[in-house]
Amino acid sequence: MKKIFVFPLLALMLVLSTALQAQMTNHTVVDKVIAVLGDEIVLLSDLEKQVAYAKQQQKGDLPPNARCMVFESILSEKLLIHQGKVDSIEISDEEVKSQIDARINRILGMMNNSTTQFIEYYGQTPAEMKDFMTDDMKSQILSERMRQSIIEGASIRPSEVIAFYNQIPTDSMPFFNAEVEYSELVYQPKVNQAAKDAAYLKLSNLRKQILAGEKTFGELAEKYSDDLGSGKLEGDLGWQKRGTFVTEFEAAAYNLAENEVSEIIETQFGYHIIELLGRRGNLIHTRHILIKPVFSESDYTRAASFLDSIRTKIINKEMSFEFAVKKHSDKDQQSYSNGGRVTNAYTGNSFFEIADLDFNIYFALDTLKPGGISPPVEFLNDAGEKFYRLLKLNTRTEAHKASLKTDYSKIQKAALNNKKSEIINSWVSNKLGTVYVRIDPDYSDCEELKKWKFKGETK
Repeated sequence: MKKIFVFPLLALMLVLSTALQAQMTNHTVVDKVIAVLGDEIVLLSDLEKQVAYAKQQQKGDLPPNARCMVFESILSEKLLIHQGKVDSIEISDEEVKSQIDARINRILGMMNNSTTQFIEYYGQTPAEMKDFMTDDMKSQILSERMRQSIIEGASIRPSEVIAFYNQIPTDSMPFFNAEVEYSELVYQPKVNQAAKDAAYLKLSNLRKQILAGEKTFGELAEKYSDDLGSGKLEGDLGWQKRGTFVTEFEAAAYNLAENEVSEIIETQFGYHIIELLGRRGNLIHTRHILIKPVFSESDYTRAASFLDSIRTKIINKEMSFEFAVKKHSDKDQQSYSNGGRVTNAYTGNSFFEIADLDFNIYFALDTLKPGGISPPVEFLNDAGEKFYRLLKLNTRTEAHKASLKTDYSKIQKAALNNKKSEIINSWVSNKLGTVYVRIDPDYSDCEELKKWKFKGETK
């Protein structure tokens, strides 16, 4: 049976977010309803956005019937939403708000919490964006909840995995590129005390100027803050809820009176002074000035040397790699809670294709045998700060055709996903004809859509 392709929730959110700016700034686009399913509608813009997303994700040209397939996918999604409402599946306003807040906060985080940059890119303030996304987010959560209720309890037996593998034509057998699994111990260099003292003294002088009324908080933040994103906004961090900031910063901020300037606070980022601009229940509006201690080359040399001594201890079996991670690795790394094992964010498993590795990681792992540990490798984190890490090669798999012997877990996952798709397809087929569906005649040539005809229609 032909599979109905349904975009996952995250993909839908990506489509929405990448299309928002164009939608907000281009008011001449002609939109229209191209399908009605129960009380749900499909707009031409819905189809256009998802076709555009499919083109972005597809390596090479889309198949000739891609537009029809995407249209059918949208109808399947609308059917899930419709049935979710019929079944009275409850989606709380708090759940919708939480999902939207998480996405908006991630975007703001990548923009150094710059509201100005956000508005320039999306054409809306974060608050306006949240209002705009509410209905779509509620529908997406509802469809996902309905989908999960349909496939709940789906499992796959070994015999089914083997049968799934055996039905793949020999000439269509998947080819897996060379892959590795690896672990890391990430170490943050420690700045020398003299640099810390100099940063503290600099910020102390700025604070004195503010308290004496010689300079305003905003102008000093704009001129001196090492948080460049908020610095351009006179240190403004906007309205944020509890849990947004690191513990030390947040503890100080929530204890301030309105318009009060804090004492100097030390966090993992450096030294801060904070001014509370406003408070609404659990929300606070703050600005800050950040001064970072300046690392010296000797700080970096000392960090690399320390990490090399840890490597020697692991090689000499004085400690395990996992124990070293627990004791010395940066706790903010995803790998820290997994014994150092690195997870591929795109696939959710621990395998990385060689071609997808950062070149520094590739060269560090290239000469290692499984179980081998690299010398300290220098890298820059997302904030441009220099860190070091040890890399351990766990497994290496050469390029090969899929086989049950070497790739059982991957084939098992594919077989289970295929079974879930068949369950959804069967559910959709059983629902066809029970819900009113009207499709724009412009799409009458789509073979995929011909079965989506309400049983009461005569044409």
